[in-house]
Amino acid sequence: MSKRPCYWSRTILDREILSDLFKMIAHFNVKVNISSSDLAFIARGKLAIWLFCGMISAMERTQLKDLRSKEEKRRAAAADTRPRTTLSFYRYVKISDPKAFRERLLTKLAELDCLGRIYVATEGINAQMNVPKMYWDQFDVWVQNQPELKGIPYKIAVEEGEMPSFFRLTIKVRPKIVADGLDDSTFDVTNTGEYLTAAQMNEYVDDPNAVIFDMRNNYESEVGHFKNAITPDDFVTFRDELKRTPELLNDHKDKKVAIYCTGGIRCEKASAWLKHNGFKDVRHLKGGIIDYARQVKEQGLPNKFKGKNFVFDERLGERISDDVIATCHLCKETKCDTHQHCKNQICHTLFIGCDACMEKHHGYCSWSCAQMDKLPRRFKKHVARWYNQVIRKRQPFKKTKLA
Repeated sequence: MSKRPCYWSRTILDREILSDLFKMIAHFNVKVNISSSDLAFIARGKLAIWLFCGMISAMERTQLKDLRSKEEKRRAAAADTRPRTTLSFYRYVKISDPKAFRERLLTKLAELDCLGRIYVATEGINAQMNVPKMYWDQFDVWVQNQPELKGIPYKIAVEEGEMPSFFRLTIKVRPKIVADGLDDSTFDVTNTGEYLTAAQMNEYVDDPNAVIFDMRNNYESEVGHFKNAITPDDFVTFRDELKRTPELLNDHKDKKVAIYCTGGIRCEKASAWLKHNGFKDVRHLKGGIIDYARQVKEQGLPNKFKGKNFVFDERLGERISDDVIATCHLCKETKCDTHQHCKNQICHTLFIGCDACMEKHHGYCSWSCAQMDKLPRRFKKHVARWYNQVIRKRQPFKKTKLA
């Protein structure tokens, strides 16, 4: 049995490690005062060195993470009055090291004061964000110079809201850039349907032999959809809808089928899934509703979309036409398409509420939520735990439980 090396035989190795550590400290511009006695103490054991490495690693992570609270980020975004451009983009492309790609994105986008939500996976990128207009040119040049993103098209928002569309920058590494619930190994994900332009989409809408299918959730299509489109009202997640779409459209396999979504990304996988399930002629709207609105405006085309386009940011929607096709969930009488979140943070239900009802109910979705919110703060934590473990666990996830 070999003997453990004594303290002095380990000192040379420890000095080498310490040298590397100080190089890392210099790299991060961190000032650290360590005396000779401290160095001797560190050299006495690996545990101290491991702790020191952990400290340096934490410094690295801290530089890539905004440690402000949610409220602080929201206040900062509201105070920033610089004009911003809201956009989205996606691409299915091979990314060999998503974590390294994330750090590259985070470093540059934070430098340009960009805000938004971005998902990165080995299969590609899915981004919804905003950029200060003063930095747009720098943003565009940097993005287009990335090998994975070169030539990627942007979908520019139809309208901006009073508040910024995002109040923080979040970039996450995910297994997939869209949670579709499919096993990609069971079908050819690259065998997607052909694209439809806005003009071609209008032709499909007017064609009695064509089928238009909304690939979005029920709370999205409730406030806006294409004329004559099939809008399933019992799906609140894309995962659920995608699984059942072939069954719902089973009688239309031999017809022309056009599908659409917000920005086009959901339809990429959905069109391939439908073709795998025997649909012969499946096409999807290029750029989704967002780019459809742009083409309609630029080309002077008739607008076949009625209502608002629901978006997953602080705006919760952008108006495509003047039509209001939804009704307030509280009074069930007033025509309204404005989404609200229940003021009770334990509930936080997304619902449609008219101005009169929001004033009458003080921003709550129900009387019980108003009463719950009056509880002392020390009790709310226990109520929230019970609500999440008992109530939400027993019932299926719903975005709009009031309708």
